Amino acid sequence: GLYLVADGIGGSAAGGLASQVVAEVLPRMLREKLVGAPSPADPETAALVAAALAELSEQLRHESEAALGVKGVGSTVVLALVRGLRALIAHLGDSRAYLLHAARLEQLTTDHTLAQLLAARGELPDDEAAARAACGQLTRFVGMAAEALPQVRTVALSPGDGLLLCSDGLSGLLSTDKILAVLNAHPLPEEACRHLVDAANAAGGNDNITAVVVQIGDETTDSNTG
Repeated sequence: GLYLVADGIGGSAAGGLASQVVAEVLPRMLREKLVGAPSPADPETAALVAAALAELSEQLRHESEAALGVKGVGSTVVLALVRGLRALIAHLGDSRAYLLHAARLEQLTTDHTLAQLLAARGELPDDEAAARAACGQLTRFVGMAAEALPQVRTVALSPGDGLLLCSDGLSGLLSTDKILAVLNAHPLPEEACRHLVDAANAAGGNDNITAVVVQIGDETTDSNTG
């Protein structure tokens, strides 16, 4: 299965259009590129997924500038390509992927934000306003002016594991411990999504909130979106 979350940037209307393009076009591109591709753990598959994201980013940038006459329109994306007990995770931006395994939650992605970049360098600004501005500034996204360089990794899965893909409207309001508590309390994907979104709304709900939960079984994978 292919599961993804896209969160638009550049204004509500333009950003919404950009995320819609990602959600509709990317699956088609991947179906074409991955015909006959090896398992998600194979470097060739990772390279094909990265190439598709870079191609889509360039396409979205050109088309948004031509149609809207503006720059900076784009979308985050995080995806999970699941085959058997392997998952390929790829992302651009600050939409996240988490792995629930043995009642523990691991963040699988690193936010592509200025704040994360500065923190990695030990240069996070002391000024609170500057820090907040840095948190919201993306360094990579679909539609960016420079070449998009998605991060891609593969993850081994076990029956009973769960994958969570979400926008920053969820992860920005709920701590890892809170997300873990909701997932542990609600093992069914549909219920987990509903309670995660409810919890984020209760915590402020100041942004678009999207969650996809994928439940890993012996042979099948179930998911739901809130």
